[in-house]
Amino acid sequence: MIFLRPDRQTVVAKLLVCACLSALVLVAVSLAPISSRGTAASSKPKYNVIVIASDDLRPTLGCYGNNIVKTPNVDKLASQGVRFDRAYAQYPLCNPSRSSLLTGKYPTQTGVLDNEFYFRALHPDLVSLPQHFKANGYATLRSGKIFHGGIDDTEAWTEGGEVRNFTGAQRPPSNPDSADRTAQSDRIVVLEGNGESNGDYRMATQAIEYLEKYQGKPFFLAIGAVKPHSPPAAPKKFFDLYDADKIPLPPDFSSRPMAPPGFPEISIARRNTDLFIGRDASPAEAREMIRAYYASVSFMDEQVGRVLDAVDRLHLREKTIIVFLGDHGYHLGEKGKWSKAYSLFDVATRVPFIVAGPGIKKGVSPRTVQLLDLFPTLVELCGLPQPYELPARLEGHNLISLLRNPQAKWNYPAFSVVRYQGKLGKSVRTERWHYVRWDDGKAGEMLLDHANDPLELKNLAPDPAYARTVTEMRRSLTQIPVASQ
Repeated sequence: MIFLRPDRQTVVAKLLVCACLSALVLVAVSLAPISSRGTAASSKPKYNVIVIASDDLRPTLGCYGNNIVKTPNVDKLASQGVRFDRAYAQYPLCNPSRSSLLTGKYPTQTGVLDNEFYFRALHPDLVSLPQHFKANGYATLRSGKIFHGGIDDTEAWTEGGEVRNFTGAQRPPSNPDSADRTAQSDRIVVLEGNGESNGDYRMATQAIEYLEKYQGKPFFLAIGAVKPHSPPAAPKKFFDLYDADKIPLPPDFSSRPMAPPGFPEISIARRNTDLFIGRDASPAEAREMIRAYYASVSFMDEQVGRVLDAVDRLHLREKTIIVFLGDHGYHLGEKGKWSKAYSLFDVATRVPFIVAGPGIKKGVSPRTVQLLDLFPTLVELCGLPQPYELPARLEGHNLISLLRNPQAKWNYPAFSVVRYQGKLGKSVRTERWHYVRWDDGKAGEMLLDHANDPLELKNLAPDPAYARTVTEMRRSLTQIPVASQ
């Protein structure tokens, strides 16, 4: 038997108490919910995250090859990271698209297939992107439109949450055919000064204030520009950048929306929902509206530049991941359409998508990706745990391999859906092919060859020579989860 001096007995006793306490802490951490484990999981520095979303923005940007539009700030960001040339939204409408990318679930899983439903009331188990970052020790900050207007995930934000203006799962539906909306559908707004009175200008100002306030701690900052959503609005200096007479119309321009010959009738709604509602658009009017859209894009770009200048002024660039995206595409007269709703053509679902930050290689990726890929990518980049307990999971794919090598192999297609006239349309996009099937084929299908027909002018689905490709693309649509309601 070994006897210890009293002072040594005291030391040993203290060490035993400390060891027991440490064991209890380890047990407590191991039993913590998965969504909160990241808070104590690591003491290493965390990357900040800034996500900038622009509403109704198609890839009409200088960095995406448009030689008319002026977007120097977004172009500069694209040169500093990876620009994805084939990025797609999961639904061509604000609320379904945003609910999808912010929960990592397809619209058929969230149950949000229009602008009126709140995802969490339908599925309380869903985890939102800001909610997950907040649970893992981040300050989550919202400025502008992130979730759909009036349907914010309020409790997910440290600051900036918007109080929902309704209870239950569905807010009162809007009336797209109201006389007021129809009368306002052709309105073009010229803002005074630098646009200080506009919500997007105030959005950038608030975002800069958040950066200054939270620069010393990990933050997740989501910034949502409303423009170029209708009505197009910008200060006069941005309209002066463009000459309407020199703006070309799309090759498939039509004065009124209609499905082209050889395409399913359902593929283009006969009535617009944003611009030129209920009336034809002449070529001259169309050019003026495209000019106004371009001016709105340039105004939005200036607000992005204000925020990025603050990031550099505060020396945050080396520890911040910056994402820029559009929530879905937009028709600007293609096939006569002036909106995004109900269209599964490429122009309605393709979006700008840029990721820049520490360790991300500069370049352009031709791979087909989805907005759904954002959630798992940010989780991986920031070293967070997965938000869902297995077997539930995020539906997107981690883009890390493409952020390290934009040309890396990538075998995942992009899927989009839309519901129109009670019928579900499904779309699958690969690097070459685009296939759309309406109501399980009962309302038609279309196959587009982007290697030879990037404007989607010819439907190859009825051609027997492409039967094998149609069969393969049709089979891939089975990967889209079954609708939850």
